[in-house]
Amino acid sequence: MKNVALNDLHIALGAKMVPFAGFNMPVQYAGINAEHETVRKAVGVFDVSHMGEFILKGEGALDLIQKVTSNDASKLYDGKIQYSCLPNENGGIVDDLLVYRIDEKTYMLVVNASNIQKDWDWISKYNNFGVEMKDISDRTSLLAVQGPKAAEALQSLTDLDLASMEYYTFKKGTFAGIPNVLISATGYTGAGGFELYFDNEHASEIWNKIFEAGKDFGIKPIGLAARDTLRLEMGFCLYGNDIDDTTSPLEAGLGWITKFSKDFVNSENLAAQKQNGVERKLIGFEMVDRGIPRHDYEIVDADGNVIGKVSSGTQSPSLQKAIGMGYVKTEFAKEGSEIFIRIRDNKIKAKVVKFPFK
Repeated sequence: MKNVALNDLHIALGAKMVPFAGFNMPVQYAGINAEHETVRKAVGVFDVSHMGEFILKGEGALDLIQKVTSNDASKLYDGKIQYSCLPNENGGIVDDLLVYRIDEKTYMLVVNASNIQKDWDWISKYNNFGVEMKDISDRTSLLAVQGPKAAEALQSLTDLDLASMEYYTFKKGTFAGIPNVLISATGYTGAGGFELYFDNEHASEIWNKIFEAGKDFGIKPIGLAARDTLRLEMGFCLYGNDIDDTTSPLEAGLGWITKFSKDFVNSENLAAQKQNGVERKLIGFEMVDRGIPRHDYEIVDADGNVIGKVSSGTQSPSLQKAIGMGYVKTEFAKEGSEIFIRIRDNKIKAKVVKFPFK
């Protein structure tokens, strides 16, 4: 089990630590609901240093990225970020990831913690382009500062104008007195905010300065449990739950990051799937009757026939109702469709709704 650089600090703050993707990670501090509301209304800090970062460098860097990812990375410019996925050869997804263009020949890929080695091996397999690949995951810390007050809370720590940063862009500069910090604005909570990438050796100093600068804005440390409820309210996919090696990006509603204007791994088969239509789709649903949907619960029709499976589910802290995501046969995927979740042998009524949940 690996520890992030701030492991001892999280324990000192009273965090409940759990094994996650091979790391000891803080799952909660004050409690999921309180932490969730802090991010929705003020500002919270997630330590997500378990995530993986690869640097791809060289003349062929873009060619390699174009081959292994589904989105069109040729649209990127310096300082721009793109959400994408790594399709496998069987119609599923190796991982979803972020692609950062640092310059014309240098890119950073940010991948899920549980898939670091798997992704590295997968990308390496297609590296016929002489691209220099460097895995900087173990020496890189990553803090996600999320919430409507994030820009105000952090602005005193940098000369970069945070409020003017556009969604899915990044800048490098001095932050909290530390040079060469990469600050991006992607967000996995739907509440706005920034991600800070820096070397592990600066982790304690940056953490402490963030909390000092943010104290008047109600800043709090936030665990991974609230990160999950926040992303679920937005309908954002979590790898291993809502997407995996067996789910196609088209089934998962990720057609918008699957561009057939280029050739990429398994693009021919995915293009055929797009033309023929998918047999199942990822939907959002809210419970009509009382009950909380959980991962892997069966989704059934009015007669009790299995039509799909829940991929994620929770009692939404912001919306005060039970919500979920799951795959169903396409004919049941229309907004407003009545479906049922099998909870302890009972059929509990739900309805299909659009993302984000409201």
